[in-house]
Amino acid sequence: MILTGSGGPFRGWTHAELAKASVREALAHPVWQMGPKITIDSATLMNKGLEVIEAHYLFGLDYSQIHVVIHPEGIVHALAEFRDGSMTAQFAVPDMRLPIQLALAWPERLPGGVGPRPARRQPPVVRARRSRGVPCDRPGLSRRRARPDLPRGHERGQRGRGHGLPRGQDPLTRIVEVVTAVVDEHEAPSSVVSVVNLERADTWARRRAAEIIEAR
Repeated sequence: MILTGSGGPFRGWTHAELAKASVREALAHPVWQMGPKITIDSATLMNKGLEVIEAHYLFGLDYSQIHVVIHPEGIVHALAEFRDGSMTAQFAVPDMRLPIQLALAWPERLPGGVGPRPARRQPPVVRARRSRGVPCDRPGLSRRRARPDLPRGHERGQRGRGHGLPRGQDPLTRIVEVVTAVVDEHEAPSSVVSVVNLERADTWARRRAAEIIEAR
């Protein structure tokens, strides 16, 4: 499976350049119109890390079978490669109303919503993923987050960490450091995931992320 990401507003930026990024720059996504939390996730590719975990569990794929590539136009959302070498791609205009509508109406596909992309336009470009800035989608971090309760713990740790940037507390590059620390310190529960375990991971990750931010 190949997941695509636009690269966000900082595509091609170096780590040193990202350390000086402003809140306005981080929230100015060139393709998607989203809320501030998701936009910050996109700026760091943190959202791709979560999508890697989702694909692992939803489709029973090993992490070595899931890849992330850069696609600036945001037209190709994912590609599935089959054993015979053929591939199927999901094409759609970059509009958040479409996935929201599909989620609410599933399994039906409602008419209207967003317009189709004319096939006569220039073919979309897909590029290899090369980490220069904040590699929050890298496989190692994704695997560490993929213990049964950690996607929830990670999401809460990232929510607390991501809110620090809009308040001007920390540079963008601090996000991966805080999330990695929270995940590495977390003690995994039993293999059986329950609502209680998820709530405990949620509370702990939220608190620990805040402590790390305050202690900087």
